[in-house]
Amino acid sequence: MIKPLFLIPDYNHPDTIKKVVRDCLPFGHDILIVNDGSDENTSEKILEASKLDRRIRVLELPENSGKGGAVIAGFQWAIDKGYTHAFQLDADGQQDPSAIPGFLSIMRENPDALVCGYPLYDDSVPASRKWGRKITDFWIAVNTLSLSFRDALCGFRIYPLKAVEKWLALKPTVGKRMDFDADVIVQLYWLGVEPITLPVRVTYPIDGVSHFKPIENLYLSKMHARNFFGMLVRLPRLLARHFNAKKD
Repeated sequence: MIKPLFLIPDYNHPDTIKKVVRDCLPFGHDILIVNDGSDENTSEKILEASKLDRRIRVLELPENSGKGGAVIAGFQWAIDKGYTHAFQLDADGQQDPSAIPGFLSIMRENPDALVCGYPLYDDSVPASRKWGRKITDFWIAVNTLSLSFRDALCGFRIYPLKAVEKWLALKPTVGKRMDFDADVIVQLYWLGVEPITLPVRVTYPIDGVSHFKPIENLYLSKMHARNFFGMLVRLPRLLARHFNAKKD
């Protein structure tokens, strides 16, 4: 039986968390907000959001662990509670919730797949963000020997938790900050998880809060370098997978 959970990591997004939660409620699935060491104001807003419905739970982390740390904590909580899929959404409210039904439908049809969103931007997107992502997408293609991923940094995706549990059991080295989104899809791909990509509209509000700092580019670069050498170790297997897929 498929039992999905909405997973929303939140670090200091007080003004949007309630809306994101409300967007998830109509689909009838449980919701987990991971409070990643947020300030008092955000913690109060998370508490308010949790009172919207009995299906909402809050996992409190004592200090900020980075987006990756928060998502992994949410994964482990969901696995322990018997959920089969984690539908991760960002707490900043930039992603269009009208995409949720299509993602859930694909998940049901392909329960072993990693369902990844790729952004459809409007004119609000900063040029530096849009073009900077292309560098990461290039390295994802190199480190997977695949063009399967349309975007590696979009935090709107459904993870099959059976595969995630297998991955976590390996005690992987993985980025815990903004590099997590790109890192985890490479490592799951190495384990044989196939991605399915779907579009989601993304808007950058003028007064939006972003936690992407220039140092994140350093973490991304280090992650790509680490995964490049990981790809070399797995090169024969990845090549065989690539050519077998072509035959099919």
